Amino acid sequence: MGSATRPLRLAQISDIHCGETSFDSGVMGSIVERVNGMQPDAVLVVGDLTAKGYQWEFEEAAEWLKQLGPPTVVIPGNHDYRNVGYIHFQHFFGQGFHRYREGFDPVRAERLQATGFTVVGVDSAEPDVNEGNLGLEQYPWIRDQFDEPDDVKIFAIHHHLVSIPGTGRERNIITDAGDVLAELTRLDVDVIVSGHKHVPFFWNLNGVLLSYSGTATTKRVRGLTPPSWNEIVVDASTVKVYLHYQDGRRELAVLFSRKTRALTREVFYLTEDFLDSNQVLPP
Repeated sequence: MGSATRPLRLAQISDIHCGETSFDSGVMGSIVERVNGMQPDAVLVVGDLTAKGYQWEFEEAAEWLKQLGPPTVVIPGNHDYRNVGYIHFQHFFGQGFHRYREGFDPVRAERLQATGFTVVGVDSAEPDVNEGNLGLEQYPWIRDQFDEPDDVKIFAIHHHLVSIPGTGRERNIITDAGDVLAELTRLDVDVIVSGHKHVPFFWNLNGVLLSYSGTATTKRVRGLTPPSWNEIVVDASTVKVYLHYQDGRRELAVLFSRKTRALTREVFYLTEDFLDSNQVLPP
């Protein structure tokens, strides 16, 4: 498929946790190979690259991410800021606030009904705590980055903005989540991508798709949810999200209409299997 006719494709990876005892280098190598073979427009690495924020963990993470061919947006997570890890994050990956934009050629723009795509990644981590915060002072910067009104707009943040079922007691939503969601709704953001809780899940809030990814390469899972990463595919009428599992499966999880800004419930991830495996509801 030529670049002018293909959909927008993004890989969403999080919580690889280099340095974690259950980190699986074989799985990470397989992810690199599969992502490069998929040839996405960009790879979004949404935090927790390391287990404890040590320099050697960042070195390992950087070596892996360097093998990815597509443009990569990398933001920090709470684990990355442990043990003064923010110094190492900045050394290997730069600032936690990042913008990436790519314009479409006229044929692709017409087919996708968008002038291009903009990814704005933000730093919600704080040293040595699991909780996060963005801060009112960052909102003007975020507004300025989404300066192409007809782009597909992607917002990347490590901490989640809405609670996820099947993850235990809720403690880690950022302190200004409501204000951030209001800003993103006003900016007409299409998709918010996050990691953090190691459970893939999807919400539709005010016409914005919230796409959470699980841990990609470790056994630090909740319930019976297996490790996974997300593939986001945007065409003229829909946003589809596929889950990729360690055994090679690719499973459609979400079908989201760009026209009506609604989820199609038939493929929504809140399935009976999910509820049973994560014990959200009593039997």
